[in-house]
Amino acid sequence: MGPVEGNIETLSRAVLSEARAEAEQILSDARAKAQAIGQRGQERAAAERTEILERASEEAERIRSRAIASTQLKARTLQLEQREKLLVGVFEAARQQLHTVPQWTDYGQIAQHLLREALIHLGATSAQIRADETTQRLLTGEVLNEISKELQLTLRVTEPLTQGTGVIVETMDGRLRYDNTLETRLDRMQNTLRSSVHHILVGEAL
Repeated sequence: MGPVEGNIETLSRAVLSEARAEAEQILSDARAKAQAIGQRGQERAAAERTEILERASEEAERIRSRAIASTQLKARTLQLEQREKLLVGVFEAARQQLHTVPQWTDYGQIAQHLLREALIHLGATSAQIRADETTQRLLTGEVLNEISKELQLTLRVTEPLTQGTGVIVETMDGRLRYDNTLETRLDRMQNTLRSSVHHILVGEAL
């Protein structure tokens, strides 16, 4: 049994135990009241006893139902908190590894893809490029000329990025900007990846 299941089971036992004790007290009080009116007329006493016990039983059932609902809600909340904590840890671990991507053998192609994608999103006829030093070395003059002709725009490389891995493109006047660094891409993709990552973590087929 994992820590989440253990916490939920302990929480359930505690809440249900408290509800059971409260319900038993209600029934006990009801029986005492029923006995106290035992000296009255048999028919009236029986009717009153029945009514008191029925009301007590209904109240005990309401308490039990509330306790179960409360336990289920707390259990679900605990599961969601644990899931969120796990997902945050996964994405943070991935973020910490992004700086190693430029060491991949195919990073040259990745760098070109990052640049093309950024320029298409920017949608300008000319752009200035900022990239980290490794990416900038891979975006050679030949590569830039090829992409410039392909997309029919003018390109200029400016100072390298001091933070992040990938590229940021801007219009020449700096009014429009598109960040296509790996860190920003992960942030953009995080919401759409959450469900898939969770399925993988709990061993479910996608």
